[in-house]
Amino acid sequence: MTAEGSDWPRDDSVLEDVSRGRVLLHAAGWMFRSSTDAQSRLQLRVTHRRAIMRPNSQAAKHRSSHDTEREFGGTLGAVCIPIFLPLTVLFLICVSRSPEASVLQWPPPLPSADQLWEPLAPVLLLGWIGLHALLYLTPVGKVSEGLVLRDGTRLKYPINGFHGLCISGVLLMLLLGLGAPLGYLFELLLPLAVCAIAVSFLLSVYLYIRSFWAPSHALALGGNTGNPLYDFFIGRELNPRIGNFDLKYFCELRPGLIGWVVINLGMLMKEVELRGSPSLAMILVNSFQLLYVADALWNEEAVLTTMDIVHDGFGFMLVFGDLAWVPFTYGLQAAFLVVHPQALSSLGAAAIIALNGIGYYIFRKSNSQKNQFRRDPSHPSVARLETIATATGKRLLVSGWWGLVRHPNYLGDLLMALAWSLPCGFSHLLPYFYVIYFTVLLIHREARDERQCRAKYGLAWDTYCRRVPYRIFPYIY
Repeated sequence: MTAEGSDWPRDDSVLEDVSRGRVLLHAAGWMFRSSTDAQSRLQLRVTHRRAIMRPNSQAAKHRSSHDTEREFGGTLGAVCIPIFLPLTVLFLICVSRSPEASVLQWPPPLPSADQLWEPLAPVLLLGWIGLHALLYLTPVGKVSEGLVLRDGTRLKYPINGFHGLCISGVLLMLLLGLGAPLGYLFELLLPLAVCAIAVSFLLSVYLYIRSFWAPSHALALGGNTGNPLYDFFIGRELNPRIGNFDLKYFCELRPGLIGWVVINLGMLMKEVELRGSPSLAMILVNSFQLLYVADALWNEEAVLTTMDIVHDGFGFMLVFGDLAWVPFTYGLQAAFLVVHPQALSSLGAAAIIALNGIGYYIFRKSNSQKNQFRRDPSHPSVARLETIATATGKRLLVSGWWGLVRHPNYLGDLLMALAWSLPCGFSHLLPYFYVIYFTVLLIHREARDERQCRAKYGLAWDTYCRRVPYRIFPYIY
């Protein structure tokens, strides 16, 4: 869900909004940005040369003229975010397990050293990553090409993430059949999160160091500023690979995203241990979020055109988001329900299911429509949709889903996020953490999209805005 300025349904480079790695940091970076938006821009010079594997400490000489604004508050954000977001992950897990579950409690519930470390945690985490590395290398599914890179080449990517999800599911069912205590994941949440954070830092250090041996054309335009703190955070190398193994693409939708639903299943099994059967609320949370993950992996090929893959370097921002933030904060509702069970009526459950279904329908249909328009504007499903021509030669959709609001996929996403939280009741704020921060994130990102598109399309954009006046919520915003 990371494509800034890319949701607009034009006919050449519309990006599927499925990637979750970067989404977490826009909200945090937004807090650090306000004082730095007027920061001086860097002149980057890139010269297209034959790739030579040598240290590129003089990489600035090889960069072409390119104005790059430092995101997320620049150096200040690059220092603060890697400190405060890992602490936020640990804080939210502690709160979800506490009897009060109050995010406003002060002092907050602090874990003991014993709660932060368990020797089994690194074994499980590294084993899980290793399993999915093997599944990534398994020759099943098709192989797709990414977009053209600056040196004119196109990388190949295996599209087998959904197979990885299915194989993981089969292995989990076998473990449950053999009596494996999957509910123990509840006790391991904090140690696993600590290990995931540690792995994120270690991998980020490795990526930063190895980037100095990457050819200049392989560096991300926005991640080679010469400021080591910022470049470590944002990522210097665009597509770091070990042989044909693409580290960024692997982390984007594999161990963290699938790990999220495994943790959810562990919370469900913990509830079975405590109460004899899973609650209706827990079943709904697990089902909704499994659907979301399965959808992302089923449409895995779409991630190849997201900003995460085509624009952002692979640094701490994406590494931490993929491996720590997503699996340990997106499933807070399930962890909350283990300690704070909620009774849910059949009518209430039906209403929540309907809300999630409506959100998913809007999300999937709108994304499918824009992707079809991108691939083949003459296809019968989109050929009759009304468009506006622009001076750039691109066309903007002003009918169908994209004539309802400017970001119908955002609307669907927010409705689903709300449906994930409602099974937890209204007595605590914690289960609504995701939907609150996600709302702030999307409104902020929409405003940035607006500025970029107005600068690019000019009068055509003004015409588009008059035709489609609502941004995310029809007749509201």
